[in-house]
Amino acid sequence: MNDIDAQDMSAGCMRWVLNHGVRAVCGVTPGSRTAASRFLNCSDRTNIISWSCSSFCTAADDAEKNPAQKKKKQDPRSHTTISSVGRKIPQKLIHVISESGEDMGSMHRADTIRIMDEQGLKLVLLDERKDPPTYQLMSGKQIHEEQLKLREKQKAKPASVQVKELSFSSGIASHDLGTKLKQVESWLEKKHHVRITLRLARGNPAGNLDTTLEQMVEQLEVMVGFVSKPTVIRDGKGATCVLRPASAKEIARKGKSAAPQSDDSISKSARSQTSSASSEDTTEGSIPQ
Repeated sequence: MNDIDAQDMSAGCMRWVLNHGVRAVCGVTPGSRTAASRFLNCSDRTNIISWSCSSFCTAADDAEKNPAQKKKKQDPRSHTTISSVGRKIPQKLIHVISESGEDMGSMHRADTIRIMDEQGLKLVLLDERKDPPTYQLMSGKQIHEEQLKLREKQKAKPASVQVKELSFSSGIASHDLGTKLKQVESWLEKKHHVRITLRLARGNPAGNLDTTLEQMVEQLEVMVGFVSKPTVIRDGKGATCVLRPASAKEIARKGKSAAPQSDDSISKSARSQTSSASSEDTTEGSIPQ
């Protein structure tokens, strides 16, 4: 017996074992089903046994390992533009809002298209999640105005704030500190927030690092506000704070508080000049005898 005959015999034995195994699992006699139908789903009165779920098939394992990902439905409110859907309305029954905003109720799409043709209007989708979906009849001018309003709202949305971080030691030299503070000023001018962390220098005794950090912040040449004021961290071995650009109200408040001081300084200088002038007049008026 050569190798080819041995391989054919082993393959035949394997097929015989598989066929008898399937018949044993499904509980059928050899002549009750055809060879092709033996590999299909089989059932009895109490349960249903599937070939695809048996130990002879790897499709079930593959399905468990790679489950199909469900497609995420797009939120209709996330549309960034407002445009006409044209005459191709996918739904037969829709909820229609008139050009003036009145509720026209549910209408067949054929009736809606007829109104569009008679009045020269366009149809805009408002909410497709409702049943039936909501549409509104609009003129071309109304669509243009709504698009402009939507753009203005998008521009008015606050941009995401970036938080820059800066860390240095409490033993930093004055020149290096000036360089760090200039970097902070440039970030604040770009409307960024800045987190400053002050570390306790080696060999230095633990002190009020929050007060030291606040004194460093006061050296900034620009007015700033605090997202979080200087606080001690790491059991007194550090301090941190988060700075932000000063708001318009804070700048105006500081300007008002500075105005009385300037007026007081002007009045003091004026009084000093007046007093000096009066003393000169008195000196000139007194003639020695």
